[in-house]
Formats: sequence, C-alpha cells, structure tokens
Amino acid sequence: MAYVKAAQREQEIVAAAVQVLSKVGVAGTTLRAVAAEAGIPLGTLHYVFASKDAMLRAVINSATVDVVTALRADAALDRGLVHAIRHGTERVWQGLVADAAGLQIMQYELAMYSVRSEGRGGLAQLQYERYTSLVADFWEQAARTAGERCAVDFATLGRLALAMMDGLIIQYLVNPDPARAQRDLNRAVDMLVAFADPQPIVG
Repeated sequence: MAYVKAAQREQEIVAAAVQVLSKVGVAGTTLRAVAAEAGIPLGTLHYVFASKDAMLRAVINSATVDVVTALRADAALDRGLVHAIRHGTERVWQGLVADAAGLQIMQYELAMYSVRSEGRGGLAQLQYERYTSLVADFWEQAARTAGERCAVDFATLGRLALAMMDGLIIQYLVNPDPARAQRDLNRAVDMLVAFADPQPIVG
C-alpha cells in the first residue's frame, strides 16, 4: 500500500465516515464500516482515530469547516452586516442544505446521539458552540469592517440565526418544498436583519 500522509488519511477517513453516517446513522456506524468505506484496513483507521468518539469529533470539525467555507464564499466584508447575513445564509442553504438532505440528517442524529449518550459537555455542545461562534465571529468582523454597530450582541445573534436555520432545515427535511423553503428563508432573514438593526458608528 502506498504511503499516505497522516493529514490526507484523516481527511479520507472523515469523508468515508460522513458517507456511512449519512446512510445508517450514528448508532449504526462502526469503525469497521468506515474502514471498509475508505478502503483501508481497520488497523490503519485505529492508528488515526483510537475511538469512534475521536472520529465523530473530527467529523464535527469537518462540518464546521464546511459552514465557514460556505459563509465566507465570495463574501465582501466591507459591504456590512446586512450583506454578510443575507449572503452567508443563502450560501449555506444552497451549498449545505438544498441538495444535502443526508448530510443534514446525519448532523442532527449526531447531535441527538451525543445528548442522549453524553449529556452536557459532549459532542452536541461542541457542535453547536462551534457553529454559533463561527457565525457570530464572521458577522462581527463584517460589521467592524464596515464601521457598523449591532443592536444585539453577536453571540445572541449567532444563536438565534442557528435556531432559525435549524427549524427551517427540519421543516425542509420532512416536507421538501424548495420554493416554500426559499420564501421562508428570505422572511426569516428579514426578521434577523431587523433584530440586528445595524447602524453606522458615528464619531
């Protein structure tokens, strides 16, 4: 077997884990199944990830990177907070939701599995704290770059945005109506923008 760098091997295993998780759910996913999906010996997987928990944490980290990539794609921070909210939310929806039902179901299952098995402080808390922090930091950067202030603290804005998106995603998963989902997304973003009420910093 040709030598593969550790970082590349980890990426391959995470990608395989996402495929398995999307097909059979968290409870049904085993390291053996992921190794088979990745086309590597089980011992090789164990060398990279000593446990299923370690592998799932890497999957969460990968998912947060995907969100950051979608949020920041073609972003023009100097256009301000409203643009960052509207543009970023739309890019996340189109890139990670509209045609990625299996991925979304996998992430919700991963969160609920963690809540049930680990409780507070587990993978689910890590997952949601990372998402909220990434969104809040990005929007704060956009506001600061454009010389704006926000009517609410960015941590609160990030949590509300995540709650809004979660609700819309779940409705879309159980009743996939793209036109309705897009209308609802637009209206929800309008409410989020009104709540943030960004204004230029004077003086």
